[in-house]
Amino acid sequence: MAPRVLVSDKLSETAVQIFRDRGIDVDFQPDLGKDKDKLLEVIGQYDGLAIRSATKVTEKIIEAATNLKVVGRAGIGVDNVDINAASKKGIIVMNTPFGNSITTAEHAISMMMAVARQIPEANTSTHAGKWEKSRFMGVEVTGKTLGLIGCGNIGSIVADRALGLRMKVLAYDPFLSEERADKLGVHKVELDELLKRADFITLHVPMTEKTANILSAENLAKTKKGVRIVNCARGGLVDETALAELLKSGHVAGAAFDVFAEEPAKENVLFNLPNVVVTPHLGASTTEAQENVALQVAEQMSDYLLTGAVTNAINMPSITAEEAKVMGPWIALAGHLGAFVGQMTDEPIKAINILYDGVAADMNTAALNASAIAGVLKPANPEINMVSAPVVAKERGIKASTTTQGKSGTFDGYIKLTVVTDKRERSIAGTVFSDGKPRFIQIKGINIDAEIGEHMLYTTNKDVPGIIGALGATMGAHGVNIANFTLGRTGIGESAIALLYLDQPIPEPVVEELKKTGLFQSVRPLEFDAV
Repeated sequence: MAPRVLVSDKLSETAVQIFRDRGIDVDFQPDLGKDKDKLLEVIGQYDGLAIRSATKVTEKIIEAATNLKVVGRAGIGVDNVDINAASKKGIIVMNTPFGNSITTAEHAISMMMAVARQIPEANTSTHAGKWEKSRFMGVEVTGKTLGLIGCGNIGSIVADRALGLRMKVLAYDPFLSEERADKLGVHKVELDELLKRADFITLHVPMTEKTANILSAENLAKTKKGVRIVNCARGGLVDETALAELLKSGHVAGAAFDVFAEEPAKENVLFNLPNVVVTPHLGASTTEAQENVALQVAEQMSDYLLTGAVTNAINMPSITAEEAKVMGPWIALAGHLGAFVGQMTDEPIKAINILYDGVAADMNTAALNASAIAGVLKPANPEINMVSAPVVAKERGIKASTTTQGKSGTFDGYIKLTVVTDKRERSIAGTVFSDGKPRFIQIKGINIDAEIGEHMLYTTNKDVPGIIGALGATMGAHGVNIANFTLGRTGIGESAIALLYLDQPIPEPVVEELKKTGLFQSVRPLEFDAV
């Protein structure tokens, strides 16, 4: 029986035809995604669901999707899909990570030009027959300084276009190497320097805990007087209320926003302010981009449903069906090792070195590498997956190297991952036990045996009495339950580490309380994908 796919958003007819040509029974209902009750009623009939942004694939929808095997998002953002719920139910979630990068970058440049020359206001005035030539005095972009907050895939395209306009380009991106910056022709700076120097600021970062409200009231106050700010990335990166006040005071000369903290944005503090250009989340809205991502998602979903091949999956490695049974736990381990060092590393990464020992060396190391690199990069960019991670690493000038060797120790095989920055090297090793569960077996050269959980706490300290008591008492006082507790040290009275597996995320006040004890050199909460 042919697989059944529901297309619940507006994909092109060409994309729908790809499903048909591949022998898939496709049900094209482009408005169904807006009716969550109807979607809930029918979703159990389908093996695949192809969407854009209108369809919300909630936990409730996933629970009702008794036959669903894959969700394909035509576009990069998967905010409208409950990834955790899908993963727990074994549903693959795919996206098309690079299909609309040029379109989004071009929109940012267009918005910058529009606000520089006040084109929308001048257009409205002229249509009204006013001919207010002296009212709309613009500024040139030639010779001006553009500040990029985020210089990844889209940001680097914006940089290239801005340099073509003879602008000077500054870039703030903790994961941008100096080598990559030189190649792009941009000057890598810290955020405060960018805010102080930029005539235009444009944002190109995902929404994470670290980037949320990155242009806060405090940071907006640091900007150069007369700055113009463009956001075509994600709503919530800018304090819209604070920006509105600075626009009214004249400190900020203009703003251009395609995304908002709350969407659809029927009302917003930026609306109807002079020299504020707004569009309804059109960053990816060109004929070419919409067609590209639609065709890509149709091909990817068809490949998976017919052959088991996985491409551009958010929650599944790109490996063959035959490899999946053996490699699954090792791919999970590689991702956990990467996630550990990725969450521990705040400075630009120069290299990722991966050693495979014993049985791990005989596996598909390309897939293992992709999982490890994705783990390293994902804390800074949650949209990265196993397919896009190696590409992004290469774009950022991060050198990835692989070494394999025969069995050399107690374990049948293990993976050791080392991240290199200008300041330090940080390494961690792990293996998969006979029960199929991944374990951390070495951190900072200290041997351990640590079970991996979704919520963990890592501390470093001198080997002195009172560490276990302080950790246990503090967790107990705040109702944080410890599922597992692992200790390691280099020697009596020397360097020591502790790794706690917790039943829930550790609140920030608990972390601060531990730091204030003076017992710890570092206290770092860590989060891992479902184990």
